[in-house]
Amino acid sequence: MNKSGGTVLVVDDEPNALKVLSAILSEAGYTVIEASDVDSAVKLVGKNRLDVVITDVRMPGKDGTQLFEYLNDNYPDIPVIYLTAYGSVETAVQAITQGAFYFFTKPPDYQQLKRIVARAVEQTYLRREVKRLQNQLESGNRYQIHGNSPEIRKLLETVKSIRNSASSILICGSTGTGKEMIARTLHYTSERSNLPFVAVNCAAIPKELMEAELFGYQKGAFTGAVTTRIGKFEEAAEGTVFLDEIGEMDLALQAKLLRVLEEREIAKLGSNKQVKVNFKLISSTNRDLKKDVEKGDFREDLYYRINVVQLNVPSLAERREDIPLLVSEFVKEFCAREKKMLRISDEVMTLLGNYQWPGNVRQLRNVIERAIILAKGDTILPKDLSDEFRTFDNKTRTLRTITSLRETEMQAIKNAMNLCQGNKSKAARMLGISRKALYKRLEEQL
Repeated sequence: MNKSGGTVLVVDDEPNALKVLSAILSEAGYTVIEASDVDSAVKLVGKNRLDVVITDVRMPGKDGTQLFEYLNDNYPDIPVIYLTAYGSVETAVQAITQGAFYFFTKPPDYQQLKRIVARAVEQTYLRREVKRLQNQLESGNRYQIHGNSPEIRKLLETVKSIRNSASSILICGSTGTGKEMIARTLHYTSERSNLPFVAVNCAAIPKELMEAELFGYQKGAFTGAVTTRIGKFEEAAEGTVFLDEIGEMDLALQAKLLRVLEEREIAKLGSNKQVKVNFKLISSTNRDLKKDVEKGDFREDLYYRINVVQLNVPSLAERREDIPLLVSEFVKEFCAREKKMLRISDEVMTLLGNYQWPGNVRQLRNVIERAIILAKGDTILPKDLSDEFRTFDNKTRTLRTITSLRETEMQAIKNAMNLCQGNKSKAARMLGISRKALYKRLEEQL
């Protein structure tokens, strides 16, 4: 955004005052939106990205202070400048005390007004920039990818090489492997990192609502559309749209998505006006989309359009060497949150390392979170894990016992065969078993 420009909403019930202010601010390079009453202003606030509001105080019906209260409750980052013909020191002090950015009496010094508006727009810009950086930092921390396995190193090298590409990317992997982490890493380490990252879970939104969610809608476009709303494609602007589990998308909507990617424009539901969009698309799936294409469940043309570059995220079972590092990071995260100091016992680490992890990294994270919440001492023990892990532990112990007995038995047979110089009949009599049983054990050994 140009810091010297911005979008200003001017609210005044006097047409001449509205006209003069609009002309002066437009000449100064601002986009000006007009409203003659508070109710109209509230509707415009919901439809536009505003940088400052200038409002008259006394108006028929609701007044400027009521508009300020609404903005303060719902859009606290938008500065409000009061403008009134009924100024007083008391009114000015009260307005500033309540949080108004500035107070002018009519007619204002228009040069001073422009300077104050410029300051207000600058403040809005700085607030948004701080919030963006905070979100970026939080996202970077939350979605940092941990791992030193060859599979993860190779994946991250690919991410680094394609992060600034405008081409569509398809991330494939089982549920819980961290596909959204990869998508966020692609965005927040790219040249688009200061632009929106808009995620849409295609599996969680009913297909009847998905089109409205993506494209937005005009007021009255369908039953329940009581206001105009922008969709996710427009919200992303030139940032990134992440379509999580795109394989769940309805075929009819797939065709509309294909057109958006080809034409780079959309129209809200209930509107014929085309709006240009230039977002980067990242999609993910836990399905085999090639098989879905063969079955007719996914459009072939869309498949090739979204799959210019494909990333494959390994399951946790395929990168077991990363489990200790992941456990360490999750322990630090949840200990900090719960204000505890805990360590993982060797028995638990062995269990976690041997487990199959059908839910992948997400399951591991949940297991560590639960254990830290429930742990009583300073060490996480097997009893702090859920029942499935205790069952797994018992099975593991049983298997170890069986393995130990088998090894002892085979060593005894080996010793008997050595003492009997390879005579199987003598060795069987020495061991107290039949020749048939001895032959079977020897075959198993081979």
